Amino acid sequence: MDALGRHLLLELKDCNLEVLNDLDFIKDCLRDTAEQIGAAVVNEAFYRFNPHGISGVVIIAESHLCIHTWPEHGYAAVDIFTCGDSIDPERAVKPLVEKLGAESSSFIELKRGILQNNRVGCELK
Repeated sequence: MDALGRHLLLELKDCNLEVLNDLDFIKDCLRDTAEQIGAAVVNEAFYRFNPHGISGVVIIAESHLCIHTWPEHGYAAVDIFTCGDSIDPERAVKPLVEKLGAESSSFIELKRGILQNNRVGCELK
């Protein structure tokens, strides 16, 4: 592994509007996805905005899955961050796309904690 972790930024568009504003569904969706990819769930926190939208995080031993929803736009932003190489974060993409009913999806991957000479990243001056 050339980095301490992998961080996927997932863009989900044209999602099922009802599920994006359903707090219990979103909680179950993230928790179930974490378990499905073999992550160890250790905690979670979610918040429902008024009149709509949800933010939440499932903390896993390997890092976290995080979501922010905009039901009025049919959009969800999801972060999937895993440390080490025991969990493949890409395995979470398909279940999330399917559960949220996204008609359009994409993601980018960032390597986190790239070690160079026993330091993380570049020095800022």
